[in-house]
Formats: sequence, C-alpha cells, structure tokens
Amino acid sequence: MPQDTAGTPPHDVELDASGLNCPMPLLKAKLELNRMDSGKVLKVTATDPGSQRDFRSFATIAGHALLREECVSGVFHYWLRKA
Repeated sequence: MPQDTAGTPPHDVELDASGLNCPMPLLKAKLELNRMDSGKVLKVTATDPGSQRDFRSFATIAGHALLREECVSGVFHYWLRKA
C-alpha cells in the first residue's frame, strides 16, 4: 500500500489528474473508484481549483467518505474511501 508523508491517510490506489480541467479529475476518480473494492482508499492529485467543490459534492452525493483534502502550492490532494 503506498504511503505518504506523516499525518496523511494511507491509500490503496493513487490517481494523478494534474493538468486536467473540470470535470476530468472527477470523472477519472469515479472510473477508478468503480474498479475498487468497498472500503479501499483512493488518493487523487489535481491542479484544477474547481476540483475542491467537485470532490466535496461528489463524496456527499455518492456516499463515499472524503477522509482528507489538502492544497500545497496549488496542488490539491484528496483521499476518498469507497462506500
């Protein structure tokens, strides 16, 4: 299982959606989540500022848990646990 720096949740799958604009980061994340088993964690990296709104709404609507989100130097990271 890939690990990040201290304090970030462990994850099972990582998706790099850097450089993609809305709605592509979310669509790619949705496709990846569809391939994953329930309870697994997906880490998404994106550079589109609109992804914050998208991932928050998506997690709520789809029933996934948004475990953490962070922004470091304009790069957004999201950890989603599949419902």
